[in-house]
Amino acid sequence: MAMNPALLLLADSRLPAGGHAHSGGAERAVTAGAVHDVPSLARFLRGRLHTAGTVAAALTAAACAQAATSPAALLPPAAPSAAESPWVLLDAEVDARTAAPAQRDASRTQGRLLLRVARRVWPSPVLDELARDVPNPHHPIALGVAAHAAGATPEEAAMAAAYHAISGPATAAVRLLGLDPVAVHGLLADLTPDLAAVAAEAHFAAANAHPHAPLWGELPAYSSPALDLLAEQHARAEVRLFVS
Repeated sequence: MAMNPALLLLADSRLPAGGHAHSGGAERAVTAGAVHDVPSLARFLRGRLHTAGTVAAALTAAACAQAATSPAALLPPAAPSAAESPWVLLDAEVDARTAAPAQRDASRTQGRLLLRVARRVWPSPVLDELARDVPNPHHPIALGVAAHAAGATPEEAAMAAAYHAISGPATAAVRLLGLDPVAVHGLLADLTPDLAAVAAEAHFAAANAHPHAPLWGELPAYSSPALDLLAEQHARAEVRLFVS
């Protein structure tokens, strides 16, 4: 299957959506001594990918699939109806799976910036609909809808989310610890099978939950309390290089 080139743009840290300013907990993990070399970074990334990364990938795939069935995909966005928007409901699913307030703030900050950029790069009625219903969406929701607007499939959207979960922290660790970037990219290459497995699991979960909104509650809800604690500690730190 040929990969959608837009996926490369969505996963590129140079996309001006502010992703480069977030370390995904890596900065606080470095400060705490939990990450101090390439092997410890490998453990951190693998754990992040199979918990928070898997949850984000499934929610991103669900948002991408929802975008494909939205009336706005074919028609201009209508005025808000009395019924609750599916974007509000799906965004609430992300909120319920994000225990730490600092994590929620970081997710919404990245989601808002990505939505703003995506509406300029890939103009779409579905993106306009999301901006109308949830002006400050969580990152997985914005990423899933942006992926749809760019012509990507839900599985490709899940892959972008999974990659985002580890590429940002990996880059941050290089900057924070002065690690050999070739060694770190070798680590990312070693995680390729894990990325594929997470994307496939996320796509399967989203495909079986969609389009019945009540079943969104059955999407993965893996917890990562260590990441939550790191996020809260980082939010209270007086000196920090990254936003999160």
